[in-house]
Amino acid sequence: MAKWIIVVDDDTANLKMAGHILTKQKMRVTCIKSGAMLLKYIGEGNIPDIILLDINMPEMDGFETLHLLRDKEKEMGIEEIPVIFLTAEESTDTESRGFEMGVSDFIRKPFDPEVLLRRIDNIVVRQDAMLNLKSEATIDKLTGFLNKAAAGEELSHICTEMAGMLSMIDLDSFKLVNDLYGHEMGDKVLIAFAEVIRKNAPEGSRFGRIGGDEFVAFLKDMLKEDEFVDFTRRVNDDLVAEAKKLMGEDMNIPLGASLGGVMVPKHGIIYDTLLKFADKSLYDVKKNGKHGCRLYRAENYTDDELNHTKLNIETISEILGERSIPDVALQLDNDAFSYVYRYVMRYNLRNGIASGKLLISLDEKENGDRQAYMDACDEFGNHIRESLRKSDVFMRSRYNQYFILLTEMREEDSLEMVGEHLAANWKQKHGDILQISVEHEFITAELRHSSNDNKEPLQ
Repeated sequence: MAKWIIVVDDDTANLKMAGHILTKQKMRVTCIKSGAMLLKYIGEGNIPDIILLDINMPEMDGFETLHLLRDKEKEMGIEEIPVIFLTAEESTDTESRGFEMGVSDFIRKPFDPEVLLRRIDNIVVRQDAMLNLKSEATIDKLTGFLNKAAAGEELSHICTEMAGMLSMIDLDSFKLVNDLYGHEMGDKVLIAFAEVIRKNAPEGSRFGRIGGDEFVAFLKDMLKEDEFVDFTRRVNDDLVAEAKKLMGEDMNIPLGASLGGVMVPKHGIIYDTLLKFADKSLYDVKKNGKHGCRLYRAENYTDDELNHTKLNIETISEILGERSIPDVALQLDNDAFSYVYRYVMRYNLRNGIASGKLLISLDEKENGDRQAYMDACDEFGNHIRESLRKSDVFMRSRYNQYFILLTEMREEDSLEMVGEHLAANWKQKHGDILQISVEHEFITAELRHSSNDNKEPLQ
């Protein structure tokens, strides 16, 4: 299939030149004259393979357009589109700023046709390889939904940023399909069910398969119970219709779907806790007739169910999700991190508890692959999350820097060892694609000692 390129430039001559070069290579080309028009076009669901974006445009330059494009992609729940900046400038500051924002490459104007095509081809090949690898690692091959691990990661992020309904979905009587018609028919039903969910869910929703016939969905902007009820009805009706197409009109298996839902952010933003609430609501549906839905409400915890007359500390802790904290360090955005940081510092200093701070900088190796470097900077966050204690918190302060707060430390020497441990384990798993430097600061109520000795790369 021909690759689709969008060229954004306020200069008609540049649009014509780029269009001429690319269409000769059998590429599909769309020319747009402003950043605002690009954002509107993307927002209408037009997703190209690559965007060539001029930096120097009136009203909205390339940097602002790229920033708003990334926000738009998150809002739409789509992958980031590779962007190549078009510029007549030779400034290294411009390049540095562009790469920091995630641009894939720069092309100088006026265009050299050979250079333009080669760089587009390099990005297409790299993007295809990355998407294939990501698909293998994150996508359930049968349904095309996110697999369990990927669903947890992506929906954890979505629940902190979007409003909607997190829903647990379970197929009713699905085992009978496998028992009576065989597992091949069971797979066909699961594939059909996945399409039913996609078709009926609001645009921008995300889905995961977390078990054989168990699914999770984030239904974007679904904030009313009647919308959830209507969604459930349509899913059940369409599922039965699809099942009869596959197994015949005389199919009499009581096939259907039960759904438990919880509103986000009304009942919180922590995915594991929300999933527990949705699962509790799903259990209520399964107990009371199936083929329906129930929305989580705090008052659903009745005295009979809890076997006591009022909530106790154990129950409240369960509702707050105390038992569902994942056994990894907590990554927060900058705003949330600042509140946690201030609280921990006040608490520790008041109670004489030592803590530590690490600033990890990730620099590019000389003559290294730029995209591989940017990908490694992203992956390093997962490395931190999995390496530290769940009582530790961190944030990404820049594209190539992570700031870590170790909430409790026994001695200063161990702080330095944490940084060395992170660097050594990374190198063992991923090689030396990154040049890692660490600064650390040890803090007690009596002593505040900063060490910048480790600014040299850790080998």
